[in-house]
Amino acid sequence: MFRRTFWFTTGVAAGVWATTKVNRKLKQLTPESLAATAANKALETGHRLKDRAVGFALDVRDNMAQREAELEDALGIQESPELPAPRRFAALENNRSNPKYVDDSTYSYNRNEDH
Repeated sequence: MFRRTFWFTTGVAAGVWATTKVNRKLKQLTPESLAATAANKALETGHRLKDRAVGFALDVRDNMAQREAELEDALGIQESPELPAPRRFAALENNRSNPKYVDDSTYSYNRNEDH
C-alpha cells in the first residue's frame, strides 16, 4: 500500500513539474515574448557597440595628440600659431557716412523712393 502511494505521489510530482516546465517554455515562445527578447538583445548589442566606439574614439584622440606632439618636435614648432582676427564685412556694418542713415528717426522706409 505504501509502495503504491509512493509511486502515485512521485508520478503526480513529475507530472506537475513537466507541466510547469512546458508552460514556461510555451510562454517564452509566444510572439510577444520573442519580440521582447529580441528587443532586449538589440539594446544590449547597441550598448556594447557604443561603448566600443567611444573607447575607439578616445584611443584615436590620444594617438592623434601624441602624433601631433611628435610632428611639432620634428618640425621644431614650439607653440601653435595664433588664429587670425575675425573678418569684418562692410556690408554688415552700419554705414554712418551715408546722409540717409545719419539720423535714424528721419530714415525713410519707402522702398520706391530711390526709383
